[in-house]
Amino acid sequence: MLNDIKQYPENSAQRRSWAALQYFNIYRILLSGLFVVLIYIGQLPNPLGILYSRLFSVTSHFYLITSVIFAVFINLKYPRLNLQIAFHALIDIVMLSLLMYASNGLSSGFGMLLVIAVAGGSILRAGKISILFAAIATLAVLTHELYIQFFVSFRDVNYIHAGILGATFFVTAIIGNFLASRAQASEELAEQRAKELLDLAELNKQIVRAMQSGILVLNDNLKPVLINESAKKLIFKSQFTKDVLESQISAKLITPIQQWLSGQGNANIEIAGSENYPELSVAFFKLDYGNSFQVLVFLEDTASLRQRAQQLKLASLGRLAASIAHEIRNPLGAINHAGQLISESPNLGSEDKRLTEIINDHSLRVNTIIENVLSISRREPPLPRMLNLNDWLDGFIIGFENNYGVGNRTIEFKKHEELLEVKFDDTQLHQVLNNLCDNARRYSEGDKLFTLATGIDSESERAYVDVIDNGKGMSPIIIEQLFEPFFTTEQKGTGLGLYLAKEICDANHASLTVLSSDEKGTTFRIYFMHKEKKSIY
Repeated sequence: MLNDIKQYPENSAQRRSWAALQYFNIYRILLSGLFVVLIYIGQLPNPLGILYSRLFSVTSHFYLITSVIFAVFINLKYPRLNLQIAFHALIDIVMLSLLMYASNGLSSGFGMLLVIAVAGGSILRAGKISILFAAIATLAVLTHELYIQFFVSFRDVNYIHAGILGATFFVTAIIGNFLASRAQASEELAEQRAKELLDLAELNKQIVRAMQSGILVLNDNLKPVLINESAKKLIFKSQFTKDVLESQISAKLITPIQQWLSGQGNANIEIAGSENYPELSVAFFKLDYGNSFQVLVFLEDTASLRQRAQQLKLASLGRLAASIAHEIRNPLGAINHAGQLISESPNLGSEDKRLTEIINDHSLRVNTIIENVLSISRREPPLPRMLNLNDWLDGFIIGFENNYGVGNRTIEFKKHEELLEVKFDDTQLHQVLNNLCDNARRYSEGDKLFTLATGIDSESERAYVDVIDNGKGMSPIIIEQLFEPFFTTEQKGTGLGLYLAKEICDANHASLTVLSSDEKGTTFRIYFMHKEKKSIY
């Protein structure tokens, strides 16, 4: 039986129809139960059962029993809804007709109960079958009057009353059918609108979840209601629980939001970055809902915005610089060649030789700048592969010592005890570390040239390598501009080395930062690509 029920999946309109049928059946149980109670206490008022008391009693009991059985089938929702409505309407008409016959006919008032039965069946079961209910009820009333005319001699026949009651049945059925059709159409429209709203809400949810901007929604108690993936990555750790989520919101956003809500703060603020979190631009927007409200928080990575703007600017500048550099190369080569020829002249004085040396040195410097600019514009995409970081750095140190001739000065290498596998283009990693180590070599003082150290960050769980020099450190102003193109503190520097190193790290999904800088030296750190892990929140 239950397997048969599952063949008829129900929607919200059907659920409402089942509920309406249940309520109508409760009315039927109460009506028949009242008759049974009155029979048992012997207080049946006239004209109930005045003609055939036994028929009235049997019919009332049978009516109550069938109503209780119907309640069980309604709860089981078997058989199907339309079939049950038809059974209920027909049983009502038959039972009420028998009760009317046992209670002095049309004058007993049972005709109005028949109208209720026809109306209930018509409203619950829209369509032509409602006319059938009216026709059966009308035939029952007319049959009752015909039976009186031919078989009961002591009663008068009232065809006019029967005809008016029959017409009432049809009018009731037509009105009930019309109302049921209207209600069904309204329910279908409401259900369609509800489905569209659910689809739209789900679409909005997916859009918010996929947005690059961080979206955070807080309720009137400033507790998180919704947070998308971008917001998790911007302001929270890669793995966190709900408690961590709320603690981070409390630490970073609660006070600014409370000040803004009280009218003492701004709707747009900046949150300073830290070692593990980026610098953020935050905007608040209040959503009022009568007695409550929500706070919509927009989060943007300020550094990322600046980087995108800089990339657009540098893309156009790079194309322009590359075209100019290409045009400068030929005359620059001619100038350098002419300087070399002049320097080879036997009659050249010492002062003139110094001038030719200046020409050659600066020609080489300009050529280096041109090479760097062209390398930016034509840099090949990275081909990352898995590297054993400690073993790779062993080979890099040997090559660096051979190329630069470090002499008696030492390179210290602090290895992490665990196996560190990182994904990076090894040629480009060599270019980045060679630049950092060359800078460390030039600025370091003392016997130790510089230090390389590998490890795993405790919070982000990303592998890293540090390049630590023994210099005098840098000022905060210099650190702020360190990775900008063409910024240099050296007279002979091009200002492109660190910029290229950072660009290469970004292309390999790594990051290059200045970890610290003081009078004891400066530490550059490369964070390698994060190992993918599933979020637990």
